[in-house]
Amino acid sequence: MSKTTLIKNARLIDPANGIDMVADLAIKKRKILAHGKSIPADFKADKTIDASGMYLLPGLVDLSVYLREPGLENKTRIADETAAAVSAGVTRLCCMPEKDSPIDGGATVKLIRNKAKQAACARVSVIGALTEKLAGKQLSHMGSLKYVGCVGVSQGRQPMQDLATLRKAMEYAATFELPLFLHPMEHSLMTTGGMNEGALATRLGLSPIPVAAETAAITQILALVAETHAPVHFCRLSSAEGVHLLALAKEGGLPVTADVAAHQLFLTEMDVSDYNPLCHTSPPLRTQRDQDALRQGLADGVIDAVCSDHQPHEIDAKLAPFEETSPGISGVETLLPLMMRLVEENVLSESQSIALVTHKPASIAGLNDGTLAAGSTADFSLFDPKAFWQLEADKLVSKGKNTPFSGWGFSGKTSKTWIKGKQVFCR
Repeated sequence: MSKTTLIKNARLIDPANGIDMVADLAIKKRKILAHGKSIPADFKADKTIDASGMYLLPGLVDLSVYLREPGLENKTRIADETAAAVSAGVTRLCCMPEKDSPIDGGATVKLIRNKAKQAACARVSVIGALTEKLAGKQLSHMGSLKYVGCVGVSQGRQPMQDLATLRKAMEYAATFELPLFLHPMEHSLMTTGGMNEGALATRLGLSPIPVAAETAAITQILALVAETHAPVHFCRLSSAEGVHLLALAKEGGLPVTADVAAHQLFLTEMDVSDYNPLCHTSPPLRTQRDQDALRQGLADGVIDAVCSDHQPHEIDAKLAPFEETSPGISGVETLLPLMMRLVEENVLSESQSIALVTHKPASIAGLNDGTLAAGSTADFSLFDPKAFWQLEADKLVSKGKNTPFSGWGFSGKTSKTWIKGKQVFCR
């Protein structure tokens, strides 16, 4: 690895520091030394790269990926998914707990981090389980999870026993300064394998999942936040009503943030009209009105981040009738392309779009990532804005080929990615 590197003539886009200019970037060992006129006159690079016409972006931070290992190695492994991440400019992954891989002990956290270190691709931060085995009854040993480096705790998509247990969990997590990543899902109002409640669900004969399943949960959680003052991050908003409730909570000064999955910004319930199992998601794809509200929530700053909600599946998981298939999309490789499409569609500016997948999610997870500031770790990518390409599912780096975006055309593609000053990907 070169000890010093100079990236020349790139367009540096760093929303965290208000930077958008064509300039050089100097790297020394694992850190960003300086950029532009701040680069010392006596700086000598072991390696020089001409990046004319390229965007130089801070490494993306993805708040929600399911790495499947340990427990679900039949779907994929950590090495495969971290490699998929860096191929798309994502340098930090936040690994979520799930029923078959609950991450409720220090040994599991260490295993995940060691596997990621061995893979030498994207860096992995871990979100631990809120309760033991995600059963929703006995609280996990949050102190131990904090000690081994967890950036937060979550119940995943599993239900809590009751609100009293959730309140205790919030109070306990707050004592360790562990943010809670909570999916707003009232499970008593939900059905397995269903789609958004409405006329289309009735016509297709699919089980309905009402918006109330989200808003009822948000309302309950907000009531507990008001009492405990525990910071809560709402995961995967999907409805206009959810965005409205979040806006009111923020206006009231409650310590809450939220994200949305990238696919919710481009797909609606109409994409399920042919029983497409690749569009089976949780929460379900909702109406055009909901999608418009989610987009506006991003533009207005009500929603704080966008994530991929990356859920790679083996082929068989999507080869059944809609209601029997596993929900989820393999999304880490389409996160940045979809964010750039929001720019093309004049939903967001380039600065807004990049901020939502770099320093803003990093701040939510308490990480010092997503910036090109001098002294920060040299995690970044070169993005070619002129590269036009068509997504082909079978060519995804991820072991999960379950994407509904196969055949979509995108403008711009990641060319190279660096982690800690070391180039880990080159297309």
